[in-house]
Amino acid sequence: MNLVVALDLPSAAENLRLAESLAGYDGLWMKVGFRTYIRDGRSFIDTLKTLNPHFKIFLDLKLYDIPNTMADAAEEIAKIGVEMFNIHASAGERAMRTVMERLKPYGDERPLVLAVTALTSFSDEEFRQIYEKGIDEKAEQFARMSYEAGLDGVVCSAFESRAIKEATSQEFLTLSPGIRPFGEAAGDQQRVADLELAAKEGVDFPVIGRPIYRAENPKEKVKEILEKLEGLEGR
Repeated sequence: MNLVVALDLPSAAENLRLAESLAGYDGLWMKVGFRTYIRDGRSFIDTLKTLNPHFKIFLDLKLYDIPNTMADAAEEIAKIGVEMFNIHASAGERAMRTVMERLKPYGDERPLVLAVTALTSFSDEEFRQIYEKGIDEKAEQFARMSYEAGLDGVVCSAFESRAIKEATSQEFLTLSPGIRPFGEAAGDQQRVADLELAAKEGVDFPVIGRPIYRAENPKEKVKEILEKLEGLEGR
């Protein structure tokens, strides 16, 4: 599994202090979300890369618009040089195919593209009110559509990861927000899992925010998480 650290703090200075404290860990993924990107822009991503050029950036903007507009935005994201970004599967298969077609000229240099299936803040009842199907069924349907459209994987909770891989491919990536590594409080997430369950369900990218940045020593917390992941992979 590849640890993704969510940079969701209230200011650029706080996020950069957190990232700087973790600069000794090569290969960490850093999640840059809506608030951070809208407030701090591309320069924030450039600064992250100066802290450690081996940091990998997941730009979490969840694109959702008409196909051509999504493809335009995807191309601009590719120019920034991030390693991964996401779009909404509910934008439809044509939109997803249009995005992937636009990124073809970037070849092996293009970022990974994931599709959001069901936000982990949804309860099943809330999800049904919008999509008229349960999370498990619809997430799998969205994942199959994303797979057929040529995407690299999906954003889903750990609870859907195994079924999604069985319905698509074991190589189809799953990224799961709401991971509480050692059973910490769920907060505003509905479908949370610890690292044990995430590993069992085949999650490729566990996303961890509050348990890290609210820790007394975030660097030590990340060390504990990485050691746990290493142990789980060794099983």
